[in-house]
Amino acid sequence: MEQETILKIEQSIKNLESRDARIYFLVQDTKGNAKAGIRFIYQMAKSLKDNGFNPIILHETKSYQGVADWMGAEYMEIPHNAIENQNLQISPEDIVVIPEIYGHVMEQISKLPCGKIVLCQAYDHMLETLSPGVSWSQYGFMKCITTSDLQKEHISKIMKNVSFDIVEPLIPQIFNKKEKPAKPIVCIHTREPRDTMKIVKEFYLKYPQYRWITFRDMRGTNQEEFARLLKESYVSVWVDDTSAFGTYPIESMAAGTPVIGKVPNMKPDWMTDSNGVWTYEQNSLVDILAEFTQNWLEDNISDQLYGTGLRTAERFKDAEYFTSTVVKHFDSYLSIRKNSFQEQLDKMKLTESE
Repeated sequence: MEQETILKIEQSIKNLESRDARIYFLVQDTKGNAKAGIRFIYQMAKSLKDNGFNPIILHETKSYQGVADWMGAEYMEIPHNAIENQNLQISPEDIVVIPEIYGHVMEQISKLPCGKIVLCQAYDHMLETLSPGVSWSQYGFMKCITTSDLQKEHISKIMKNVSFDIVEPLIPQIFNKKEKPAKPIVCIHTREPRDTMKIVKEFYLKYPQYRWITFRDMRGTNQEEFARLLKESYVSVWVDDTSAFGTYPIESMAAGTPVIGKVPNMKPDWMTDSNGVWTYEQNSLVDILAEFTQNWLEDNISDQLYGTGLRTAERFKDAEYFTSTVVKHFDSYLSIRKNSFQEQLDKMKLTESE
């Protein structure tokens, strides 16, 4: 029996050394709708797959629609598996990456002897499905990947005994600078649909002279349409109080479209006084938009606003840097697990020789 255990441990070490250990990424089903948080997971998984790792996308049901319609078919070439199949193969050397919203799943797999990592993109969601007083470490999740130093600082004060790594989101190259003059279109993206309608209705009522301006609600569009609309618009409006990073305004900047937005509760570190028009008062957004519209019609928007926005976005479009960061972190995770197995193996062999 002990010899059998030794053989299993040796196989685990080989799987870790060869990058054959499975790395499961749990994702939500967005029903075919684009979502930056899901895109981020697929980008990490594809970076790993392209570099010889063994990532698997894990979803809850067999009816999962995937991301081919809004990210591209190549992302569906990553192996997928449904939890409801009840045939998941999880070995001790494998790693499971669980988004912060799935506290109940963390509890369900707490007894599994595999590696466990939390992916926290939204600090506001991390306590929603956890019981009061329960932390990630109590379920065996001692490592967290998050997207910024600010979020890391905030989470680390709440989740003790957890170490953190940072992977900043990657903005795809499809979000690029417009080549044609902007149209009288306002792209708008808010966390709550009612906020979108409130801004649109208030704008038309307070400034009826601009009723010929078109608003485009960006919710529910695929990535290609999303990028096209941003390039066509003359300004982008953003409201998301609980955003921990804010990919939408950066996508807008990458398209050469200035952003008018409300500063979130956690101000992103990329946000400056010169790369957008920011306010702490949501009620002032309509007035700011009207003033901006008048300046745009008079060709009186500062070139600095466009240039600073483009430079801000450029920082997050470096695919090589993103991939190298992801590979570096997961190489480290596999190495740590390999060393743990090696120590266990050495102890067993020592005992056997005695």
